[in-house]
Amino acid sequence: MSFKYIRNIPSAEEIISEIPLPKELGILKQKRDEEIKAVIEKSSNKFILIIGPCSAHDEDAVCDYIGRLAKVQEKVQEKIIIIPRIYTNKPRTTGEGYKGMLHQPDPMDKPNILEGLKAIRKMHIRAISESYLTPADEMLYPENYTYLQDVLSYVAIGARSVEDQQHRLTVSGMDIPVGMKNPTSGDTSVMLNSIQAAQHGHTFLYQGWEVKTSGNPLAHSVLRGAVNHYSTNIPNYHYEDMMNLAKDYEDRGLTNPTIIVDTNHSNSMKRFKEQPRIVKEVLYSRRHSPILKDMVKGLMIESYIEEGNQNANERVYGKSITDPCLGWEDSEKLIYYIAENL
Repeated sequence: MSFKYIRNIPSAEEIISEIPLPKELGILKQKRDEEIKAVIEKSSNKFILIIGPCSAHDEDAVCDYIGRLAKVQEKVQEKIIIIPRIYTNKPRTTGEGYKGMLHQPDPMDKPNILEGLKAIRKMHIRAISESYLTPADEMLYPENYTYLQDVLSYVAIGARSVEDQQHRLTVSGMDIPVGMKNPTSGDTSVMLNSIQAAQHGHTFLYQGWEVKTSGNPLAHSVLRGAVNHYSTNIPNYHYEDMMNLAKDYEDRGLTNPTIIVDTNHSNSMKRFKEQPRIVKEVLYSRRHSPILKDMVKGLMIESYIEEGNQNANERVYGKSITDPCLGWEDSEKLIYYIAENL
């Protein structure tokens, strides 16, 4: 066999028992979950802002950044719910490069999945305890979700995962909002198929069990732009794109039709400084159209302490080692702009 079995990984129950979420933080999470759910269900007029670094590779810098977000959250709490991005699994287009803290607790060291599972759980819990903001993470591997299921308030399904059956079925058993991105091709019907599948119950094999799910009515769309057959980035955050998606939602009769716009990736052509401009256009479109004001309920922004990105061996504090991010000063200004223009 070409597989080399390194070690048997403890179950989620064992890891959670070793690194438990304190009871008071569990209560906090339940409250936050209800507030976020109310936005998706449209019983709240608040706006969701999922913001943070492309990848969380340094616990101290991540918690420093989220502490700054927490201070801003206090000032905009009447209008915005900030959900910090703590993304610990990174898809790599070619399979090469840093795959996130789950794989490498130290980006300069070799992979260690067991220590990675412990490291990401500790980081999430520390971030919650210091900021009182419950986080988002990307579900790159469906079988790993249970290791963080008690700490996450939002989950993203990436452009390369959204067509995968196991991702769709796993989402159907989750009880928090899950943003499902359009695939890199830009075909929004694939994204809507995924949402439709996730909103229904299923019976399937999961972690060695036959399981049955009831469906997740909080599954919704995330527009992240596309790449055409010439490898050209094609944005899909413009007014016409969102109106077309709103019509497709209506035609399908899906529950809680919701759009979140990812302001980076192919929408910005990975030009991170374009994110504020894209935010402003999306907010203008919401003000122009009652349909979009009702349906566009949030934004995703890639942001960190220092703008841009770096190689892992440079070790600049608070700077991304994957995709480039907006810096803190610009991010803070942008959050206040969003709050003033909803």
